[in-house]
Amino acid sequence: MPGTVIVTDSTASIPPEQAEARGIVVVPLQVVIGAQVYDEGAGGATPELVAKALAEFLPVSTSRPNPATMAEVYERLARDGADEIVSIHISGDMSGTYESAQLAAQQVEVSVTVIDSRQVGVATGYAALSAADVLDAGGSAAEAAQAARDRAASARSLFYVDTLEYLRRGGRIGAAAAFLGGALAVKPLLGIIDGRVANLERVRTGARALSRLEDLAVEAAGDLSVDVCVAHLASPDRAEQLTAKLTERLAANLEGRDIWCGELGAVLGAHVGPGMVAVCVAPRLDDAQPTGA
Repeated sequence: MPGTVIVTDSTASIPPEQAEARGIVVVPLQVVIGAQVYDEGAGGATPELVAKALAEFLPVSTSRPNPATMAEVYERLARDGADEIVSIHISGDMSGTYESAQLAAQQVEVSVTVIDSRQVGVATGYAALSAADVLDAGGSAAEAAQAARDRAASARSLFYVDTLEYLRRGGRIGAAAAFLGGALAVKPLLGIIDGRVANLERVRTGARALSRLEDLAVEAAGDLSVDVCVAHLASPDRAEQLTAKLTERLAANLEGRDIWCGELGAVLGAHVGPGMVAVCVAPRLDDAQPTGA
């Protein structure tokens, strides 16, 4: 094992095989369906399981890894030879995972740099991958941590939901905002700004919302070299259509790289509900200009 190890959490949406290949350690969050607790990931809480539970109106909630769990991970890595750890996590305003990591870092002897990505989903994943790139190139833990901060700060996370109700239930958006969206029968376009869900626009139809999502993603890319991911929950047709359109419109920005397209993780899916479509545009570090959004 190398001297420095990257740790992240399951909301970062890094495919397991890629995390293993890059030496990134992923700590699962939990999904609670009824009285049953599942770790997020294959064999546990999957997007399909969550979408089915929500459709059947079963109680669904999520839970962070506790500090003891995080400390166990750090201690295990130290026993395996790690002398420094860079731990990169979902926005602290969206989950207690960052706080758990901070508390755990104070309990262990190995040096742990804990980073609040101020992002969700694959934007956090891109930050972790950029940190791994720095380590692979011979960089230090401090340089890897800074790369993660820069990549996360420059990424743009945008999403469309059929209803704000699931975000309201989870406390991720105010009740007044959720009521306003429903009362006006509008389709909300949302984004992550400074680590929190922000209302960007309201449009009248789902088709118009997806068209605007496409335009906003193109605007976010500008003339930069970018990585792009499209995610969905129980809405593969919409996601595939958006992926095809962005592949065409962002061909120059992608420089031959594919757009990731897949189902959103179970934890995040529990808070947005079926029908959600999201896009993350992450400028590559040579072009990234951190914006805080």
